[in-house]
Amino acid sequence: MTMAPGTAAAGPDLTAASPLTGTYLRLRACCEALNVRIASPGPAAGGHLGGAEAAESKEALHAFVDAEAARIRERHGLTARRDVAASRALHGYLWPVGLLMSGPWYLERRVPRIRPGEIRLDLATGAVEVSPTSGFACLPDDPAALLPGARVVGHEEALRAELRSAVADHVRPLLTAIGPVARRGPRALWGMVADDLVSGIWYLGRVLDQEERAVRAATELLPTGIPPFPGGAAFRRLTGREGQRHPTRTRLGCCLYYALDPDQACLTCPRTCDAERLQRLQGEH
Repeated sequence: MTMAPGTAAAGPDLTAASPLTGTYLRLRACCEALNVRIASPGPAAGGHLGGAEAAESKEALHAFVDAEAARIRERHGLTARRDVAASRALHGYLWPVGLLMSGPWYLERRVPRIRPGEIRLDLATGAVEVSPTSGFACLPDDPAALLPGARVVGHEEALRAELRSAVADHVRPLLTAIGPVARRGPRALWGMVADDLVSGIWYLGRVLDQEERAVRAATELLPTGIPPFPGGAAFRRLTGREGQRHPTRTRLGCCLYYALDPDQACLTCPRTCDAERLQRLQGEH
């Protein structure tokens, strides 16, 4: 599975603006790869880009891609093609933002409705700031159902539909803007969204030692292609040399990491065969 790079930020960045603040803190504490701060609402500080800006301004979009290209030069010592930098920038956005919505759903059965304007990006580091103010959906028996901003839905599938809708509504403007730069069509772009949504849930389950539960949850969320997502979670099992069964899946939309490090394609990359997956899962070299 692929993960967004980085480590959790620290510092006095808390806000009581949302009942989900505690959930985000729990999520950040257990997910080392989730490079996110919980911030108070307000305009983006210097060196930061508002989440809505990249979709609304060509100048901001190019700054978004330029920042990823600079990080690629620093980390990998190469100049990436523009479409590769754009795809990597998009992946670096989709994974944490998707987990900010799927994480509360997985942990507490609450789905935040995060607007692009509630996200800020640190262009130097790729870190994400969220100022959660837009409310959330929950089930009728949730103690938070009576809180301001809560929207009650009737059952688990309705809550899953809310999560799919929340993610799709959030990313749709950015996909439209970045598609020509990434040189990808709608199916490939929405495939990336599905991949990062599924992989975030999978990652969360792994760090909580709940991999099987997370695989089931991701499969129930995307049992098959549900528009605009072109395919489902589609987990399968690989059998190890001692009979261990390892869950795996093949990405719907390539994140292009192989273009930066051809010898270390993602474990779920279409280019990574099952034999190599098993070798890496079992720690062989």
